[in-house]
Amino acid sequence: MPQIRCILAPNPSPMTLHGTNSYLVGTGDLALIDPGPNIPAHARAIMAALNPGERITHILVTHAHTDHSPLAPIMAQALHIKTHAFGPATAGRSPAMTALATQGLIAGGEGVDHAFTPDIPLQDNETLSHNDWALRAIHTPGHLSNHLCLALGQTLFTGDHIMGWSSSLISPPDGDMAAYMAATRHLATQDWVLFHAGHGAPITDPHTRLTQTLHHREQRAASILDALACGPKTIPDLTANLYADTPKTLHPAAARNILAHLIDLTAQNRTTAHPTLALNATYTLA
Repeated sequence: MPQIRCILAPNPSPMTLHGTNSYLVGTGDLALIDPGPNIPAHARAIMAALNPGERITHILVTHAHTDHSPLAPIMAQALHIKTHAFGPATAGRSPAMTALATQGLIAGGEGVDHAFTPDIPLQDNETLSHNDWALRAIHTPGHLSNHLCLALGQTLFTGDHIMGWSSSLISPPDGDMAAYMAATRHLATQDWVLFHAGHGAPITDPHTRLTQTLHHREQRAASILDALACGPKTIPDLTANLYADTPKTLHPAAARNILAHLIDLTAQNRTTAHPTLALNATYTLA
C-alpha cells in the first residue's frame, strides 16, 4: 500500500471539527488530495511534509467547498501541475435540483467554491495512476453534486460524504438527499477496509459506519413523517422538535438537512409542500 500522510489545515469550526484533512499519497511522485482552504501556512505545511527528493505531481479535489478546493489551483500553478476533480461545483447536479435552483431555491451559504474548475475532469469509475499509486474516482453526489470519493484499493478517501465525527450536511439545491442515499448504498456494496475522511479520524470499520449513516437518514425521515402525522408543520417547527438536543447555533444547518429530506419525501409523494418547496413552506403528509 502506498504511503499516506495527513496534514491538518488550521481551519477548525463547528462544521469542520479540527480542520480539513489534506492527504499526500505515494512515495517519490505524490498525489495531493484536497489541498484545503486558501491558507498560505497550510500550503507550506503540505510542502514541508515531503521527504527529500519527493514532489507533488497530481492534485485531486473531492468537492468544491471552500474548506477543500481553494488552495488547489494556487498550488497547481506554483508547482506547474494540473488539478483533477469531477467538475465545477454544480457538475452532476440532478434535474430535480436544477429545477429547484431555477425556481429560486437558494443554498444556505455553506461555502461553495464557485470559482473552482478542475484542469482535468475525472469521470465516475475513472482511475488516475502514477508510480506506486492508483486512485479510482467514485462519483458520490449528495453533500455536493460534484463530490467524488477516491479509492486506493480497499482504502477510500471519503471527503465529506462519510465522516466519523458527524453526519454530512445536505443543503439543497447543492445538496441532494436522494442522490446522497443512492451513493451511500452504492458504497455499501463494496468491500472497504479503511476510510480517510475530509474531517476527523480514520474510520476503521467502514461497513458499520455506512450502515449507521443510512440508518440515521432513514430514521430522520421517519421522524419527520411522524411529526407531520400530528398536523402541518414548518421547517422551524420540525427543527426545534427534532434537533432539540442540538446547539441552536447549528439549527440553520439542521434546517437545511430537514429541507433536503422534505424534498426527497415530496418526490416520493409522501409529503406535500404548501405553497411550494421552500424553507418557509408548510408541510403536510401527502
